[in-house]
Amino acid sequence: MTIQKAVLDAQADKIESVLLRHKVAGYVTGATIAPRFIQFHLTAGLSTKINKITALSEEIALALGCTGVRIHRQQGLVNIDVPRRDSSPVRLLPLCDRLGAAPAATAVLGVEETGTPLLLRLTSPDVVHILLAGTTGSGKTALARAVLASLALFNPPAALSLILIDPKGRGFAPLQTLPHVQGGVAHTLDEAIQRLRGLVKEMERRDKAGESRPLLIIAVDELADLFQVAGKTVEPLLARLAQRGREAGMHLLVCTQKPTASLIGGAMKANFPVRLVGAVASREEARYATGIKESGAEKLAGKGDFLLIAKGEPIRFQAAWLSTDDLQQVTTRVMRDAYCVNRNS
Repeated sequence: MTIQKAVLDAQADKIESVLLRHKVAGYVTGATIAPRFIQFHLTAGLSTKINKITALSEEIALALGCTGVRIHRQQGLVNIDVPRRDSSPVRLLPLCDRLGAAPAATAVLGVEETGTPLLLRLTSPDVVHILLAGTTGSGKTALARAVLASLALFNPPAALSLILIDPKGRGFAPLQTLPHVQGGVAHTLDEAIQRLRGLVKEMERRDKAGESRPLLIIAVDELADLFQVAGKTVEPLLARLAQRGREAGMHLLVCTQKPTASLIGGAMKANFPVRLVGAVASREEARYATGIKESGAEKLAGKGDFLLIAKGEPIRFQAAWLSTDDLQQVTTRVMRDAYCVNRNS
């Protein structure tokens, strides 16, 4: 839906009015319309402290009649992100069709603020492993599915395999029909531990043999549940995979609903340079999840509104989403492509 210039001008006037009432020097210089929010670009006065503007987030939200706004600095501008009332999901399949193809081992995350597709190459030296965090309603599990489904769509089973560990038994269950999935979905604690132990042995075997293919993507949905019941067993296994897995072609996608200092610490923190962070419950959880003091993740809108943290810098994006029907189409396409390859070989 197109947003009229008059609406944008009216919202910009309200933002400037709040600043004026509180004697904060600043004016709106432009706006960017993203799928889930409108980002107003604010130029602050030379003597204006940024924390004076961020302290007015509730007053600005009240003036605009929305639940909340996210205020953050980007180079020489201060951005004010205002949620849209007419937002719509970014569907994975049309986005993949729009791309046509993607580099090997590259996941489709969604679209950036400008509508540009956002991709993440797992084999890049700056990526290695991924931490995905977000509370209930953030879209965390949906994004994990989209990441894994896009990898399956653009990489044949011979080049990339998926290892799925899902203690709750719901998040990854729809993916188990993909031919890339090895051994189904590990649901129980014993299955998860045995799977991780087997992966550590495979990593050691690959190290000795100098092998790194096919790529193994190890996805864990809800790390906190595993740590709560078997942390002493699970944590060292995951730490070893995080520390040494890359050279063996093994990459982790670890999801957690409640990021804490005890959960994201030590070896885990050092080996997860890339974070995908959705809405979280508090500023403290936002800091643990992103590794940034003031990321504003606690003010994200949920339902796929995410931050990509890479090299310590945040990029806001709308996560790709796929319905049950879309996932069936992914499976059909993957099976068809695999059949064509086998037939032609």
